[in-house]
Amino acid sequence: MVAAEAWLPVARAHADRADALTAAHRERRGTGERHPVEDFLYEYYGVKPSLLRRWHPGVGVTLGPTAQGPAEHAAWRWYGVHDDGSVGLDVEAFLADRGETVAYVRRLLDATASRPAALGCLGLHEWAMVYRQDDARRRHSLPLRLGREGTDAVVDAHPVRCSHIDAFRFFTPDAVPLNRLQPTRETQVDLEQPGCLHANMDLLKWSLKLGPAVPGDLLLDAFALAAEIRLLDMQASPYDLSSLGEPAVAIETPEGRAEYVARQRAFAERSAGLRVRLLEVCEGLDSHA
Repeated sequence: MVAAEAWLPVARAHADRADALTAAHRERRGTGERHPVEDFLYEYYGVKPSLLRRWHPGVGVTLGPTAQGPAEHAAWRWYGVHDDGSVGLDVEAFLADRGETVAYVRRLLDATASRPAALGCLGLHEWAMVYRQDDARRRHSLPLRLGREGTDAVVDAHPVRCSHIDAFRFFTPDAVPLNRLQPTRETQVDLEQPGCLHANMDLLKWSLKLGPAVPGDLLLDAFALAAEIRLLDMQASPYDLSSLGEPAVAIETPEGRAEYVARQRAFAERSAGLRVRLLEVCEGLDSHA
């Protein structure tokens, strides 16, 4: 059991870090302003700043009572109060509700970690999402950096090799047959690889799916990394981010391609550590079942 004097400062520091990470989003939300890069994490992954603030100790850790009584976690879903007043995750109850999810996440993460990182896709998935598409149907209101014809020409001049179903499913009809792979939900475990920007952003999704079993620092690490990856995803996209003060990673040039691969490799290396930590969470759930 961790005494309140030890865990309360950690919980407060976690909330402060979460607040710092979400400050800009919360400020924009108050004014109704939108951000085409940063809003993605909140909208696509369903991230709520209030839930990011909640600190979870992780599997097998019990929190000693405070002067006011049991830890506030006692009122949260999947937590239980022990006879000594300590509070911890009820692994049995959590697995009863999320057992199939835990098994899938573990299988996917393990398969992904077993493969070498495939680099050099150049982020063409974003280009394939607007390939030969009417401008009115674009997912973002930002202008195309190279214009319509220039954007299509980049796709025509480079091999498209997207392995991630949740990027591929947004390809335009004309772009679908250009992809060297045809990923589906059923083949996700077979195709996911650790160099993919979207697979590494998805570590945030899996952290959220594993809920209170994920220690607070791991959740915020996954969120912070996903935010960095999302920026590269859009900098290397066909969209012009100059209005946001962000420089382009011009993947149609040798210099841009080199920058993209270097940053992609660095993200793959950082993501590998998070993937291992999430696998340890899954293993911890199994061992405490």
